[in-house]
Amino acid sequence: MILEGDTLIPADRRTVWKALNDPEMLRDCIPGCQSLERQSDTDFTSSVRAAIGPVSATFGARITLSEIEPDRGYTISGEGKGGAAGFARGKARVDLEDEPGGTRLRYTADVNIGGKLAQVGSRLIQGTAKKLSEEFFGSLSDRLGAAPAAAPAAAAGTIGRTGAPASRLLRVAGLVVV
Repeated sequence: MILEGDTLIPADRRTVWKALNDPEMLRDCIPGCQSLERQSDTDFTSSVRAAIGPVSATFGARITLSEIEPDRGYTISGEGKGGAAGFARGKARVDLEDEPGGTRLRYTADVNIGGKLAQVGSRLIQGTAKKLSEEFFGSLSDRLGAAPAAAPAAAAGTIGRTGAPASRLLRVAGLVVV
């Protein structure tokens, strides 16, 4: 399943980059996040309680950052497992660009889901991803000192104004990334 979108974050690019790489900031902004621990400069582990439709579980994930371009973007890869609820594997590219009024964050994620999560269906997963993305960006924007800015709707087949760094998108599939 491909998830993509963008959002305008009302803060300068360096501030947004620092926030997206701060485990404490991410832990505070990701709904249901129970832990997010840095294992090395590029590796993280996490635990998140999530519910998608009738499927609810605590998901453990391993996350790796690669293709890192400081203050500009990175690629996030990871795998999350939620026991009987299922699993998610994915890769996401997150890019930041200066824009009047803040920083435009664009993402494209390719997520594979199995187990009960796969039975829920992509439509419900995309709807949940949109809702959780908006919660994440609202919280991130509040912590960075401003309300989230509206962005134009993304192209058909995307999640609209979400623009989640994979932390939000892949969290929905049980894969928490930073």
